Amino acid sequence: MRFYSTNLESVPVDLRTALLIGQAADKGLYMPERIPVLSNPEIEGLKGKSYPEVAFAVMRVWTHGLLTADELLKVCYECYDYPVPLERVNARRYLMRLDRGPTASFKDFAARMMARLLRHIIKEEGGELVILTATSGDTGSAVAHAFHNVEGIRMVVLFPIAEVSVRQRQQMTTLGGNVTTIGVEGKFDDCQALVKRAFADPDLRHIRFSSANSINIGRLLPQSVYYFYACAQLADPGVRPVFAVPSGNFGNMCAGMLAWRMGLPAARFVIATNENDEFPRFLASGRYEKIVPSRKCISNAMNVGHPSNLPRLVALYGGVMDEQGNIRKAPDLGAMQRDMFSLSITDQETRETIVSAYQRHRTILEPHGAVGWAALERFAAEKEPELAIAIETAHPAKFPEEIKNLLGIDPEPPPALAGLENKPEHYTTGPADYNWFKDFLLQQRFQV
Repeated sequence: MRFYSTNLESVPVDLRTALLIGQAADKGLYMPERIPVLSNPEIEGLKGKSYPEVAFAVMRVWTHGLLTADELLKVCYECYDYPVPLERVNARRYLMRLDRGPTASFKDFAARMMARLLRHIIKEEGGELVILTATSGDTGSAVAHAFHNVEGIRMVVLFPIAEVSVRQRQQMTTLGGNVTTIGVEGKFDDCQALVKRAFADPDLRHIRFSSANSINIGRLLPQSVYYFYACAQLADPGVRPVFAVPSGNFGNMCAGMLAWRMGLPAARFVIATNENDEFPRFLASGRYEKIVPSRKCISNAMNVGHPSNLPRLVALYGGVMDEQGNIRKAPDLGAMQRDMFSLSITDQETRETIVSAYQRHRTILEPHGAVGWAALERFAAEKEPELAIAIETAHPAKFPEEIKNLLGIDPEPPPALAGLENKPEHYTTGPADYNWFKDFLLQQRFQV
């Protein structure tokens, strides 16, 4: 299995290399040269399987040559030791709650698998790997927990200090050990730009960097699994569900599109953004315009004005987009419009959806899941799907102030969030300035 750069200027690499370096030397993102397709009997055989079993069936087509079958199966059971509820809201619509992992976020699904793959590689090769990660909310805590005290790996996590919730911040800043956190005085896009620039800086080449952001293909491949799992659990033969995906940096939806190319029996994808509406406008017109600075919304993990993963989506439809958002070759816009329905949901609509979902269905949504549900409701008003599955990406207890203000309920925190307020926090604050960040990295004395 070989992976090419979306900028088309770097040589293809194997999965081991793509995982280790994260971003290609030409600043592009790695994509598979060939997407393996699961046969109909293989997909039908997933019916009724446990989540680790589905993960094994999907991931083994990607990890051949990296892990043995026995090693992969062990990793799948180790990663996915928590439930994946599929909550029926009404006769045709479900919520897939991806909030039962160790940090109560969907990011756990990818971070835990990726940590174990990299642990396996570093154990074989030796040395130290430094993982740079920018987060708009949940990625930082998920990858920090997944890599916490993993031998041979150190982490530096950047987050926009004014735009993450208190509990999201505490999940990152109370770990210590091999995890270093930086609160950046800026936006997520600023954090992401600092990380990307460090990867390409020749003065830092002596540091062995990788990324646990969704710019790393190791994040997307495990995320494709839960789409297959949902279909296997809910879809009768011949029924092709619609998936509604709340989207910020577009890793989650690109993983869904990869799953679709692998044979996932889906009908369409509803791509829901908050008020950062660069993608709905692009899908409607074919003209891409970044939002700078990104708009601050209550679905904070989706406050992304230029999603890093868009070049991957453009590549899936035959186009070429560079890391700055410049389209070098136009994708097949008609095919994209056929496959995807995209909407921007305002904060007011998000709050109204949280209230209505609780009043009508006694279902508690947090802001990100509410964006996805609101878009699905509007899509279903035009075309009622046979089966629709909306993705709930985080636990409502991560946003207690918003839920309490809207519903008068203080959501009980899961074990992953319990007692965070009593743990000491350790983090550095700094400006959205690359020279400051570079100096900080050079002072860390990473092993080389």
